[in-house]
Amino acid sequence: MTTPDHDLRHHGDAEVRADGLGLVDLAVNVRTGTPPLWLREHLAATLGELAAYPDQTAARAAVAARHGRPVDEVLLTSGAAEAFVLLARVLTAHHVVVVHPQFTEPEAALRDAGHTVERVLLSPADGFRLGDVPPAADLVVLGNPTNPTSVLHPADAVAALARPGRTLVIDEAFMDTVPGETESLAAVRDLPGRVVVLRSLTKTWGLAGLRIGYALGPAPLIAALGAAQPLWPVSTPALAAAEACSTPAALAEAEQAARLLGEHRDHLLKGLAAFPAVRVHGEPAASFVLIELPDAAAVRERLREHGFAVRRGDTFPGLGPDWLRIAVRDQATTDRFLSALDTVLRETALYDTSPHRTSPHAH
Repeated sequence: MTTPDHDLRHHGDAEVRADGLGLVDLAVNVRTGTPPLWLREHLAATLGELAAYPDQTAARAAVAARHGRPVDEVLLTSGAAEAFVLLARVLTAHHVVVVHPQFTEPEAALRDAGHTVERVLLSPADGFRLGDVPPAADLVVLGNPTNPTSVLHPADAVAALARPGRTLVIDEAFMDTVPGETESLAAVRDLPGRVVVLRSLTKTWGLAGLRIGYALGPAPLIAALGAAQPLWPVSTPALAAAEACSTPAALAEAEQAARLLGEHRDHLLKGLAAFPAVRVHGEPAASFVLIELPDAAAVRERLREHGFAVRRGDTFPGLGPDWLRIAVRDQATTDRFLSALDTVLRETALYDTSPHRTSPHAH
C-alpha cells in the first residue's frame, strides 16, 4: 500500500482555526446564518428526550420518503464521513478507484482500512469533465457536484459508471446546493451493480457540529453497513434534524437557498473574471469556486492578513500549490473579498497595474 502524497486529513476548518480569530470564513462550505431559527428551536425541543435511547424509525421513514425509496435502503450516519469509513471496512474490493480531485476523506478511509487505491485524475484543461475509469475497477468513488472543483457531472455520465460486479459510491454532499438537484442519482434504484449515494445535512443546514448524514443503496449492503455501526450511532437531536430537513417545507427552503446561492456565485465569478491572473476551470455549480493562480500559497497568506480565510488546494490529489477554493457568500462579503484580493494581487505583482487598466473594484 502506497503512502499518500497529499495531506488527506486537511479540512477547511483548519484554515479558520489556525490563528484565525476574526477572519471572514471563505474556507468552509457551510451556509452562513444557519441553522435557521426554526431548526434551532426544533433541536432544542429534543433536549427533554435525551434520557431515552435514540429511535431512528421516524427519521429513516422521512429520509426514505424524501427520496422515494424503501426504508431498508436508508442508513442514517454520524455525518456522511462515517459512511466512508463503514464502506471502507465492510466492502471487499480488489481494484479500488477514487476519482480526483475530490473530497479526500473517502481515500483516507479506504487506506486506513488497508485498501490499495488507484487515482483517476480529471484534467483542468478539460474542465474536470468525468473521464474513463478502469473497466476492472470493482469499487469506484466520486463526488457530484465535486468538492473542490464545484463541477456538476451529468447524471447519465455518472450512471454509466455503474456495472455488474462494481460498487459505485457517489458523494452527493453538495447536491442540495444545486437547484432541482438535477443530476442526482439518489432516487435511482435500477442501475447495474451496487450504487450507493451519500448525503449530508451539514452544508445547507449548518449542522457540521451535530453530525448527521445518510447513505442510500441496496438493502443488503445497507444492512451490512448498519451491522458495522456502533450501537445508537446517531443522536436524538441529529435524528430530529434528519426528519425535519426532509419535510416539504424544508425542501422548499433548501431550494430557495440554492437559487439564491446561484446568484451569489455568479456575482463572485463575475468579480473573479476581472483578474487576468485568476482562472476558473469548468462551470462551478456548488457553494464554492476553485481558482488557479500563480503563487496561490502566498496569496492565501496575504489574504489572511486582510481578514479572509480561503481553502488551500494543494492537499487535493490532482491539484497543486497554485489552487485555492473560495466559499460563496453574500454579495457584500464577496465585494469585500474581491477588494482584498485586488490589493493582494497588486502587492504580489500578479496583477496588471499598467496605467491603462483600472481596478474593477476601485471605489
